[in-house]
Amino acid sequence: MDGVTATVAGGVRAVARIVARDDRRGGTALPVLDSDGPLALRRTRGSGAEARVALVGAMSGPLGGDHFTVEADVEAGARLRVTSAAATIALPGQGKGEARYDVRLSVADEAELHWLPEQLISAKGSDLHVDTRVDVGATGRLVLREEQVLGRAGEEPGRLGSRIRVRVAGRPVLDQELACGPGAPDGWDGPAALGGHRAVGQLLVVRPEFTAHPVPARVLGDNAAVMPLAGPAALVSAVAADALRLRRLLDEALVSLDRAGPGGRPNPVS
Repeated sequence: MDGVTATVAGGVRAVARIVARDDRRGGTALPVLDSDGPLALRRTRGSGAEARVALVGAMSGPLGGDHFTVEADVEAGARLRVTSAAATIALPGQGKGEARYDVRLSVADEAELHWLPEQLISAKGSDLHVDTRVDVGATGRLVLREEQVLGRAGEEPGRLGSRIRVRVAGRPVLDQELACGPGAPDGWDGPAALGGHRAVGQLLVVRPEFTAHPVPARVLGDNAAVMPLAGPAALVSAVAADALRLRRLLDEALVSLDRAGPGGRPNPVS
């Protein structure tokens, strides 16, 4: 079955969907991998029990008026890693009104999802709102990375809004919203927000062991911080001058969490 794509007045509507399922043979099957139009899903070589999927942009966009939706449902016992082949660039289009990009993720008990797309670049004149909603089971595991770059090289950004909502075992652990660019509330680029930086990102890690051993709040360098959430989760927030430096900060933060012992404190490295 193909994904749902329609061209209507004002823009393109497209839906891509992934379902990951334990194949009962030590791996993960993908019984549903639907995509079409501007959203193309490709299975890539997996590793161990983990299935891997890359999201490939088959068309430019999202443009003004477009509405894209990507859904991933990771069932009990399955392991899934989703990446993208290149950065997504929000562009102005002939259609008026904002573009929308919705992400809907579900991670069951004993399942694991690594959601690791490339950066979203907000080009001058664009208007995009990204809405991410995630449900994780009580014993599910999640690594979610979100990165935004405000403008291409030497370019002012478009308007970008982003909201991420995460529930674990039905309870909210994160509801965060960011607005940048023309028309955003005053102060979005001030010292209390981005401080003049043009790349901003967050890394959300959900692990059952964080319930008994919460990650302590701490600063990572000059432009990143780790914060425990009200549940088995931790959030890393970072700003940087460019996408490369932002990725480096978030990668280093994930390594530090992977090496953490009880209480989230780093273990000695042998």
